[in-house]
Amino acid sequence: MTLPFRPSAVLAASLFLVALPQSIRAQESVPDAPAPLAGCSAPAGLGRFVNPLPRTARRLAAGLPVKIVAIGSSSTAGAGASSPAHSYPSRLAAELAAAFPHASISVLNQGVNGEVTRDMIARFDTAVIAENPDVVIWQVGTNSVLRDQPLQPAAALIHDGLARLKRAGADIILIDPQFAPKVLAKPDADGMVDLIALTAKKENVNLFRRFAVMRHWYQHERMPFERFLSPDELHLNDWSYGCLARLLAGDIAEAATRSTLTAGVHAPR
Repeated sequence: MTLPFRPSAVLAASLFLVALPQSIRAQESVPDAPAPLAGCSAPAGLGRFVNPLPRTARRLAAGLPVKIVAIGSSSTAGAGASSPAHSYPSRLAAELAAAFPHASISVLNQGVNGEVTRDMIARFDTAVIAENPDVVIWQVGTNSVLRDQPLQPAAALIHDGLARLKRAGADIILIDPQFAPKVLAKPDADGMVDLIALTAKKENVNLFRRFAVMRHWYQHERMPFERFLSPDELHLNDWSYGCLARLLAGDIAEAATRSTLTAGVHAPR
């Protein structure tokens, strides 16, 4: 059974920020309308975050702007996309803007190609916390697996990074590695996915299970890798960035409106 994206209550944006794939500098732009995404689905049971997004919900209820900062490595920056406008943060902004035209939300892409967990944490003060975000989306783990780095130091680093983000008061969403041949070839790929899930549970933060969603496409929807990956067998393509952004937008919407439905916000269907 699959769960197609529902046109849920989603936060909207009037402006968003999107990074160039080779740079941490973000550009302001008006998000394009969401593109058609035939076949975009998620496994049953993955369509809801464990926790609400209380800071986001409060700001929505008060009619205040919401800022999302997306930090990560190349699959946040948008490697494999045909243009910066097709990175997942850019597509997330488009999904949110289309669903909630009366709210104001910005999405700042702070992805940098090639970074591992320690590199991202080293940028937290300037690239994340200094932005005073309401939501932080942290994509982590892939490059540590690709470089055969041991798992347990990664667990400690993610714990320390989450502690710093919590002190900033932001709602937090983790994103685990992608399901792709170059990741699957590594012995610790499943271990990293399990480690991130366990850490998210222990730290009481939300997890967007990208690995499980992409595995569902391959194993259950029978999509070949070339349908949703770039030719390098690692990075996503326009379709998969767009689909993951759509699914993520639905999860954010549901969690941010779970207990507080503001005027003009419709309950997810």
